Amino acid sequence: MNTLYFRLVCLLFLFGPISLWAQDTKKIIIEGSDFLDITEKEVPGAIVFTGNVRIVHEGVRMTCNKAYHFRNSNFVKAFGNVQLVQGDTLFMNSKYAEYNGNTKFAIATGDVVMRDPKMTLSTDTINFDRKSQEAYYNTNGTIRDQENTLTSKSGHYYLNQKKFQFQTAVTVTNPRQTIKTNHLDYYTNSGHAYVFGPSTITSSTNTIYTEKGFYDTKKDEGRLLKGSKIKYKDRLIEGNDIYYDRKLDFARAKNNVKITDTINNFVVKGHYAEVYKQKDSMFITKKAVAVTLFEKDSVFFHAKRLLVTGKPENRIIRGSNNARFYKKDMSGKCDSIHYNQKTGLTQMIGKPIFWNGENQMTGDVMHLISDSKTEKMDSLKVLNNAFIVSKDTIGTGYNQVKGQNLFGKFKDNKLHEVDVVKNTEVLYYMRNDKQELIGINKNVSSRINMILDGNTIETITFFTNPDGTIYTESELPENARLLRGFIWRGDERILSKEGIFPKEELELDEKIQKEIKAEALKPSVPMEATKETLEYDKPAPLKKPEVKKKKK
Repeated sequence: MNTLYFRLVCLLFLFGPISLWAQDTKKIIIEGSDFLDITEKEVPGAIVFTGNVRIVHEGVRMTCNKAYHFRNSNFVKAFGNVQLVQGDTLFMNSKYAEYNGNTKFAIATGDVVMRDPKMTLSTDTINFDRKSQEAYYNTNGTIRDQENTLTSKSGHYYLNQKKFQFQTAVTVTNPRQTIKTNHLDYYTNSGHAYVFGPSTITSSTNTIYTEKGFYDTKKDEGRLLKGSKIKYKDRLIEGNDIYYDRKLDFARAKNNVKITDTINNFVVKGHYAEVYKQKDSMFITKKAVAVTLFEKDSVFFHAKRLLVTGKPENRIIRGSNNARFYKKDMSGKCDSIHYNQKTGLTQMIGKPIFWNGENQMTGDVMHLISDSKTEKMDSLKVLNNAFIVSKDTIGTGYNQVKGQNLFGKFKDNKLHEVDVVKNTEVLYYMRNDKQELIGINKNVSSRINMILDGNTIETITFFTNPDGTIYTESELPENARLLRGFIWRGDERILSKEGIFPKEELELDEKIQKEIKAEALKPSVPMEATKETLEYDKPAPLKKPEVKKKKK
C-alpha cells in the first residue's frame, strides 16, 4: 500500500464516522474495527469491517466480528458474535444480523437470544421493527421469565407493552400449572395471560377449559369466560363467567352455572355460585336447584339460597327462603329446609306443607326420615298443629285428621300408617265397596291410628275416650264438614320439577338468559382492552350519606 493510499484510509477510518454523524444523524455509523477494506472487491457497494466492529444508529449499538456497510442504502450486514443493544433494556445476540437504517428494521438469525430485564427469548430468527418497537418470529421460540416458560411455533413481542402474542400452538409451564392454547397474550411484567379459543390450564388438582379467559400466573387466579369448565377428579364446575383462585381452591361462577358430582350423580344449578373445594362447600342462588339421586329417582331441591356442605357420604343441603322439593311421588315446600344425607333426615321448618300421593300434611315443624342404606322413605314426623287432608274419592268433601303431633310410616314411598296423638279430631267419608257413601264419621279422641291405601282410609282405630258420631249426608250441614284450621292448598301442589320455581325466579332466569344472548351478539373486544385486572366484579365503595345542615 503506497503512502498516499494509506493516509486516505486512515483519514476515512478515524474521521469519517465523526463527519458523517455531524452531517446526518440518520446514517448508520461505524465507530471502529480492527481492519477495514474500502476497495469493494469483496462485496460491491460495501465497505468491509473486520474484528471488533462497533456500529451505532439512533440509540442502538451493534457489535460483531465482521460487517458489510452499504453506505448509499444506509444498510449493514453483521457476522459472528452479533449483539444488538437498545438503551439499557434490550439485548439481542445472534450469529448473523441485517439492519436497515432507513426503516429501522433488523433481522437476526442463528441461535438468536433476545433479553430484557424480565424475560429471555430464544429462537432461530427474529424480525425487529424499531419504529413500532415490535419483534416477531416464526421459528419455534422459547421464552423464560421468573415465573414461566413459554414455547410456541411463532410469536409477536410488543416491547413498549412488555406483551407477547402467540397465535399458534403455545404452551406455558411453571411448577404449578401448564397452559395450552392457540392464541395467547402474555404480559411479562405482570405475568398476566389472556387466552382465546379452546384452551386448557392443567395442574395436579384440576383441569380448566375455556374459550376466552384471563389468568394471573403469579397470583394463581383468573377469570374464565365463554364455555368455561373447571374439572376435578370428582367434580365439574361450568359457567359463562368464572373467577378462580387456585391457592384457595375457590371458584365464583355466574350465569348458567352447573356443578356436577361426577361420581355420585349430584348436580347443582343456578346463576350464581361460590365453591370452596377444600372445604367441600358450595353456595348457590338465582334459580338455584340441587338434584340428587334417591332410590334410582331424582329429587329436586330449590330455595332462594342453597348451601351444600360435606363430602358425598356426609352431604348436607340447606335451603332458605321459599324452599321446595319435588320427587315424582312426593313434594313439599316451607320457609327453610335441611337435608342430611348420612342420617337421611329432611327437616322442613317454617310453615311446612308436604304432599304424598293425594295426602296433604301441614304442621309447625316437619321431619322426613329415609333409610340411608335402602334409600327408601321410612317415616314422617309432624310436630305441633299436625293436619292431614285428602279429597274424598268421589264427592267434593275432604277427609281430615288433626292433632298435636303426627307420626307416619311409609311403605314403598307411600304413607301407609299414621298415628296422630293428643287432642285428635277426625272427619272422613265412609264408603262401601261400591264407593257408595254410607256416612260421615266425625270423632274426637286422645290418639288415632290409621292404615292408608293411597288417599283411602282402610282402617281407623280410636284410643282413650273416643267420642264421635256417624252422620248421614243430610244430617251434617256443609259448614260443619270442615275441622277448625282446615285449609286446602291443592293449587300449590308441586307436580313437576319445573314447578319448584316460584314466578319471580322464572322471571329472573328469563332476564338473565336475554342478557346472555345480548352479550353474545356484541362485537368481541380484547380482554386486555376492557379489563387488565381482577377487580371486575367488586362492589362499588359505599358512599357516606350526605348530612344536610338545618337552616337557621
